[in-house]
Amino acid sequence: MDEAGRAAERVARESYGRLVAFLSARTRDVAGAEDALGEAFTSALRVWPAEGVPDNPDAWLLTAARRRQTDTVRRTQTRKAGEEHLQLIGDEIEAVADEQDVIPDRRLALMFACAHPAIERAVRAPLVLQTILGLSAEDIAAAFMIPPKTMGQRLVRAKTRIRDAGIPFRVPDPEELPERLDAVLDAIYAAYSKGWNEVGDDAVPELADEAIWLGRMVVSLLPDEPEAKGMLALMFYTAARRAARRDAAGAYVPLEQQDTGLWNNSLIALAEDLLHQANAAGPSGRYQIEAAIQSAHVARRLAGVSSWPAVVALYDHLLALTGSPVVILNRAVARAEVDGPRAALADLTPLEADKRMLSYQPYWAAKGHLLARAGDTAPAVEALTIAVGLTTDEALKAYLLKRLASLRAT
Repeated sequence: MDEAGRAAERVARESYGRLVAFLSARTRDVAGAEDALGEAFTSALRVWPAEGVPDNPDAWLLTAARRRQTDTVRRTQTRKAGEEHLQLIGDEIEAVADEQDVIPDRRLALMFACAHPAIERAVRAPLVLQTILGLSAEDIAAAFMIPPKTMGQRLVRAKTRIRDAGIPFRVPDPEELPERLDAVLDAIYAAYSKGWNEVGDDAVPELADEAIWLGRMVVSLLPDEPEAKGMLALMFYTAARRAARRDAAGAYVPLEQQDTGLWNNSLIALAEDLLHQANAAGPSGRYQIEAAIQSAHVARRLAGVSSWPAVVALYDHLLALTGSPVVILNRAVARAEVDGPRAALADLTPLEADKRMLSYQPYWAAKGHLLARAGDTAPAVEALTIAVGLTTDEALKAYLLKRLASLRAT
């Protein structure tokens, strides 16, 4: 890839959501903003190789996208409305030209617009993921275990709803925030999880750190909301282990084998403090419980505390709260440490009828792990073989292949 292509890729990765939020703030047309920005990137890939990458690629793309929006307004608006709209667009282009290093960050306002009560509840978090972070419908569908075509249709309808209903792009008043919070938190954590599991370590910090930044912003907006603090604590716990996830050769290292000396104690301390504040502020929600599970893992590894019974109990609460198949899976893995692999495998029985598990890599990896521990070598090999086929992370794939080779040798 040439320099222009690399620059365009970097801007798309780092600034997509910020540019879409800015472009759609006045028009409330998210789909139109995405189309305009897409054409701006196409122009950049045509112009930059010949003329060189501009000093401020973000501002160049913003101006190009605004010109595309201007052309669209000319074609679709009445003359009077178009003139008024063009004046607003012109004002913003001039403002950006005057302050080349500053593009107002309106992502939080767009996030809460996507979580507006007028938007179907099930699509609020996916809509945030696509508009703010530029994730594809396919990626979002995989995260929410929904067919891609269905997810794509829902996203299109939601963007049309924002435009047609004139939903304002602003951070809501304090009394309006709680009803929109769940969708915003779900989107932020889904983005963090994708960044955390992204193929290639170079890609992990960017999306994951962006999600942490958004989480910090939400906590600053809602300092008394325990679930926001619980989610931020959860992200800090796992981020603290980033340096230990791979060994010096880049090989995958599971939690139980990680060098705790590589863990970031400052992030762990931040997570513990946030979780303490969250637990003192009100009843425990999903993110508080998940953060508490991570705290128990930290205590087991750092202090030698036998925390598996507590982890299973926490998963019991989380399962009662969410009914999630992912929680059933994670609870079974934890229960194997208390009651053995046979009991854990029995807990997985309800998931066998869930068609979503057919393409869910963690299910097959966990099932293969439990079957191997139970001495059922042949079905363990079968499950792990499926897990390898579903794995896109080369380091994790190499780890699973090594386990497979060990099982076949026995």
